[in-house]
Amino acid sequence: MTRFGELVKPVRAGIVIVDPLRGTPQRIIVLQFNPDTLQRSLAPQGAGAEGAGDRTEALRLKGPAVETWKFDAEIDATDQPDLPSPDGIHPQLAVLEMLIHPTSGSIRANQALAATGTLEVTPIEAPLTLFVWGSNRVLPVRITELTVTEDGFDANLNPFRAVLSIGMRVLSASDLPAGHRGAELYLAHLTQKERLAGRSASGRLATLGLNGL
Repeated sequence: MTRFGELVKPVRAGIVIVDPLRGTPQRIIVLQFNPDTLQRSLAPQGAGAEGAGDRTEALRLKGPAVETWKFDAEIDATDQPDLPSPDGIHPQLAVLEMLIHPTSGSIRANQALAATGTLEVTPIEAPLTLFVWGSNRVLPVRITELTVTEDGFDANLNPFRAVLSIGMRVLSASDLPAGHRGAELYLAHLTQKERLAGRSASGRLATLGLNGL
């Protein structure tokens, strides 16, 4: 009989913020609960414009498919009674929201440059964000959507339960400079996908009712 303490704990999904130059993790965000479902969408990048009628480009791909992910993540302070917080789950929400905000310091720095007459202010670069869903999926991503539904509050109106709908776009080797750590991680992911595809047995034409092509 397997004892309760001997049960294998599931690997948790999460987000890792990485220094793109040193490759060291700056922050690790572990999801409290693994999402029950993941929605993935892949759109091929054809070389020719859709419907353009260029027959020489019909089978050509100019880069990796554009891949997007969507899932819901739950945060529930009532599930962690040993971790009281006077702010409810504000800290956990703030960590996720700061993935799509520049820091106040960087905004003030750009405002100062603009005030001195700088003609072109460089857009603020966000850190490298990785989404981790098991060892087979470590993906550089950009958060494209973050919807927060708070449905539980304490006496001071601090939220203690929320559902976050998160949308992400996978950053491929076409999106990042050659040699960038994110580009190398994407190529490693693509190589892993190729190995997994190679393990899948090929079908037979006869199964499709064909004797040949």
